[in-house]
Amino acid sequence: MFFWKKFCIILAILLCMPVSMSVNALSDKEITAPSAVLMDSHTGQILYEKNAHEVRPCASITKVMTLTLVMEALDSGKISLSDTVTTSAHASSMGGSDIWLEVGETMTVDEMVKATIVASANDAAVALAEHICGTEDEFVAQMNQKAKSLGMKETVFKNCNGLDEDGHVTSAYDVAVMSRELIKHKKILDYSKIWMDNLRGGKTQLVNTNKLLKSYRGITGLKTGTTSKAGSCISATAERDGLSLIAVVLGSKTGKERFSDASKILDYGFANYEMYQPEVPDGAVTEIAVKNGMTDKIKTSANANQSILIKKGDKEKISADIVLPNEIEAPVEKNTVVGKILYKNSGHQIAEYPITAAESAENIDFWKIFKMIFIVSSAVFRSD
Repeated sequence: MFFWKKFCIILAILLCMPVSMSVNALSDKEITAPSAVLMDSHTGQILYEKNAHEVRPCASITKVMTLTLVMEALDSGKISLSDTVTTSAHASSMGGSDIWLEVGETMTVDEMVKATIVASANDAAVALAEHICGTEDEFVAQMNQKAKSLGMKETVFKNCNGLDEDGHVTSAYDVAVMSRELIKHKKILDYSKIWMDNLRGGKTQLVNTNKLLKSYRGITGLKTGTTSKAGSCISATAERDGLSLIAVVLGSKTGKERFSDASKILDYGFANYEMYQPEVPDGAVTEIAVKNGMTDKIKTSANANQSILIKKGDKEKISADIVLPNEIEAPVEKNTVVGKILYKNSGHQIAEYPITAAESAENIDFWKIFKMIFIVSSAVFRSD
């Protein structure tokens, strides 16, 4: 009898305990690579890290920055996908992964980009760099400028393709940062999701070096890299249900281990986090009094158009506070920020959205008032 009574008490306690919808935290022991990071691509928030700022070589992950500059040149109109790229002796001389470009051989920018990201072609990367900047050295200088502008403090580029070179280094965190920048150009995903393709009218077969394309649900890219100094590396991007993640793994001993680590890191992210689309609370879209204005009040507008990253199970903990004055001083221009909505998770602020004026309100102008009175009076006089 005592046993069953004790059993019932324990069972009742367990049933009343809050249930967590997330899995246990990812331990560093589960990740074999010496350096790794998981980033939410929407916010840039770090969800997991292991020696994320350790300075290391990254092999062909370098091409993430190369392709970022290529996409920027395309967006600005400096180059186009149909441009003809001519292979120089320097580009042709690259070793490692390549598509065996010969001196003077031509391909389109589209074909060179495809070769660079799908086959990790070192010669194609250099050919693109020279096409944009004239020389690889000038292109690399721009790569370093871009890295600096993105706040990549642990990165120094010495070439555009990632071949081992003293002083050519980065970190898992910096790789995530530049990967996030690259995938802002949605066009790149058209290339990074290619599994197999060809060049030279079918004579050259391309097979993507990212094996996760065949094994991981939601994978969208992005770039692998392997050299003797860097080990096996990957920047893996994936998306499920509006949640877009970047998993970076540097220095794995084998390609199999890097893919396994990247999968574990992405699994952790998708199991524990989700994107929450907030609703505009009552009271944010309203009317607000105007002091010393030609109108007594104006309407307000609010739009919570950005999703918020939250832990799974936290939706019920989210609240919204409206910060809005009782009145505002004229003049007020349409779209002027007049207040804000603060979204909080268990009391901690996680997002802020503006409340704006939906219309304008001019200062009191006695000459305009006099004109209005005169017009009204004249109309009344004529009607009499």
